[in-house]
Amino acid sequence: GDDAPRAVFPAITGRRRRNGVMVGMAQKNCYVGDEAQSKRGILSLRWPIVHGISTSWDDVEEIWRHTFYQELRIQPEEHPILMTEPPLNPKANRQKMTQIMFETFNTPAFYTAIQSVLSLYASGRTTGIVVDSGYDVTYTVPVYEGHCLPYSVSKLALGGNHVTEYLMKILNNKSYSFTTSAERERVNYIKETLCYTSLNFNEDMKHCELTSDVEVVYELPDGEKIIVGNERFRAPEILFNPTHVGNERLGIHHDIYKSIMQCPIGMKNELWANIVLSGGNTLFGNFSERLSKELGMIDDKSISVQFKSILVDGYLNRYYQNEKRCLSIDIINLMKQFYTNQPNVIAPLDRKYNVWIGGT
Repeated sequence: GDDAPRAVFPAITGRRRRNGVMVGMAQKNCYVGDEAQSKRGILSLRWPIVHGISTSWDDVEEIWRHTFYQELRIQPEEHPILMTEPPLNPKANRQKMTQIMFETFNTPAFYTAIQSVLSLYASGRTTGIVVDSGYDVTYTVPVYEGHCLPYSVSKLALGGNHVTEYLMKILNNKSYSFTTSAERERVNYIKETLCYTSLNFNEDMKHCELTSDVEVVYELPDGEKIIVGNERFRAPEILFNPTHVGNERLGIHHDIYKSIMQCPIGMKNELWANIVLSGGNTLFGNFSERLSKELGMIDDKSISVQFKSILVDGYLNRYYQNEKRCLSIDIINLMKQFYTNQPNVIAPLDRKYNVWIGGT
């Protein structure tokens, strides 16, 4: 098999705004991926997959058709198909995917798998909590023995696209102009090559007021040079402090904590010990270190209180017939060996393609 995906392209479709605008060119009804991007000036672009969920089946079908016949150059009726899906994917969507694969592409076999479960497989595990941060959404998904726990899944509507948009905004505030689709691609490149995660945001902001050692000069294709300073870590900061972009939610570290707390007590220890990162949006420098730090700083008292409450109201009451009794410190400490709040963040080097690797 292959060591990496044969084809990687954006899930974008583009259709002509009006007929006859591409004189002398072989015209198609629909353009997909990089070809659609390159013709964005004369096409109406659509992003038919939002938060991992298909919103336009005609466009999604065009993307699949392009994948089979143009990118992979295979006949789908000759190959079994494994399709990934986000956690909490509506049943109707799964049924529609299956219908298109069998009725339109005549595939001999079709199977769907949750992306986060495959990411966990790629790390050599079957139990853990996966933080999957992609283009426009970040999922926190507990998995136990290969099974997703849907009641504990957290969804944060922030991803790489929002980081790019925020970077454009704060660069525009410095009198640089990034407005067109082509300029947006340049900002996205700046994000992927220059941005990193701050380990101490407030201290780093103060440091930048005193020195320019984080500043980098970036030259645009037209020769203009821009200086990127604290924007390098301010943009990714929204993943830990969504309030910077007006989102009232707490950061991804709180989503991890919340998801684990919603799981049965017997699983918590193993989940804390196996926090697996997945997706290109987790590739920022210092991301895993910052996440470990934030998880360790979540109020330990709230964890201890919740732990004691679970013990008294849940586990021990089964033996004391709901009679409230005081627990000695010795008993609590003895049972704490089954539950620890020490996080262990695992950041595979190839996590950008974790889902693909797990599927193979």
